Amino acid sequence: MKPLDQDFAGKRALITGSGVGIGRSIVELLSARGAYVGVHCNRSVDEANAVLHAIRGQGGDGVVLQADLSNNDTAVAMVDRFVAQAGGLDVLVNNAGSPVERAKLEECSVDLFQATLQVNLISAFAVTQRAIPHLRESGKGAIVNNLSLSVFTGGSGGAGAYAIAKGGLQVMTRTLARELAPDVRVNAIMPGVIDTQHHAVFSTPEKMADYASQTPLGRNGTADEVASAAVFLASDAASFVNGALLDINGGRYLR
Repeated sequence: MKPLDQDFAGKRALITGSGVGIGRSIVELLSARGAYVGVHCNRSVDEANAVLHAIRGQGGDGVVLQADLSNNDTAVAMVDRFVAQAGGLDVLVNNAGSPVERAKLEECSVDLFQATLQVNLISAFAVTQRAIPHLRESGKGAIVNNLSLSVFTGGSGGAGAYAIAKGGLQVMTRTLARELAPDVRVNAIMPGVIDTQHHAVFSTPEKMADYASQTPLGRNGTADEVASAAVFLASDAASFVNGALLDINGGRYLR
């Protein structure tokens, strides 16, 4: 029996928010498997250029795409730039996202709420909508959305707006899985606590240690472990996986 394939040779993959953290690990792994990659960033331009330089040093190739996804026109133009450069699009990973700023919902301004939805949900909608015709044309298009464990646990510590936005992305994942099949598969990863720059900014070492103690595996996750799951969902090895939410939390939350 032939094993199902995780080879991306000849594939073109666009990964938002891929200059640092989980996105960086995803773009590096896709490149290592043969994909031509779009390394999107907003502020992390130097980091994104370093990622692409390292990828080219390993024999891969791609393009850096700087774009502020809080502007829908800019988000759409980024997709167009990638397709023009790569000659098409086979894989889209909607990874970009941020809690923006912590605030309990009762104290959260409408402006902050809207900004959080824009960064985590509306931008993913705009990018995905623009990408769909190209993914259909691919013949084996795949979308992977990066959600959050907070979809199920709630946004503790003032991350309520973030959890709500990620909840919307969950519903979008399953809606698109129905609407785009069989041309395009749509799935999502659901990371728990991962040791990345994200948690360095929005958490504390004491809180990270507390999270690890609550996890049956006794530690927090790594960006590379999340990347492996995302790349599996984008690959032919997951050819009969559609509309799935893949938990990557070490057993901290079981559903």
